[in-house]
Amino acid sequence: MNAVARSLWLAGSLGVAAGFVAVWHAVSAAGLVSPVFLPPPAAVGRALVNGFTNGDMLANLAATVARVFGGWLLASLLGIVLGVIIGISSRARIYVAPSLEAIRPLPVSALVPIFIGLLGFTEQMVLAVIAFGALWPTLLSTVHGFGAVEPRLYEVCRSLRLGRWEVIRKIALPSAMPDILAGMRVGLTVSLILVVVAEILGSREGVGYSILLAQRSYQAADIFAGIFLLGCVGYASAGLINIAEKRLIYWRR
Repeated sequence: MNAVARSLWLAGSLGVAAGFVAVWHAVSAAGLVSPVFLPPPAAVGRALVNGFTNGDMLANLAATVARVFGGWLLASLLGIVLGVIIGISSRARIYVAPSLEAIRPLPVSALVPIFIGLLGFTEQMVLAVIAFGALWPTLLSTVHGFGAVEPRLYEVCRSLRLGRWEVIRKIALPSAMPDILAGMRVGLTVSLILVVVAEILGSREGVGYSILLAQRSYQAADIFAGIFLLGCVGYASAGLINIAEKRLIYWRR
């Protein structure tokens, strides 16, 4: 994408966002929805400024971001390791994969009481909830990526008498990297969703818990401010994944 196309894309994106805010302001100003439920954009802006200058919004944001990336990194590491084992070992696919398929459909929200019972209302509980939910996209994508490697490449590796680790490092892992990164991208989105659930159910300070407190006190502007911050975290994390993809799978271009 050249500079002109990038500028047009940026201008179009900003235009769509500005149009959305304009419609939001018009609906709020016309009184079509009560300000108790839909505050004007200016009120949300004031809530953001006040939260960062006089409140604890920065501390809540930092805590939420740390939990999101901590749980996501843990899930990504476990997902890649288990995915590699299942992807290259027929025995692992026979013995381990069925158990994982039985656990995977379980809703994370239903397991939160179990995590609380085992770990209490602690940071470890929050990370466990996030990691459990974000594990599956990376795990399944890794298994799929290793299973999609061209079989003739394995034949070449056997002809060259390469060890299993060399095959993984030089052939299988680079070939599966696009699938792995796609799974990690989905896992990061899941982490952002689950951190809100974990903070609310676990009563841990963060953006998610601050949204709950604002909802209980009917502070709609603070609710929307928290939602806006979560959106910014999601947008920034997607940008980081894009940078990682460009560096790790540059050969696809």
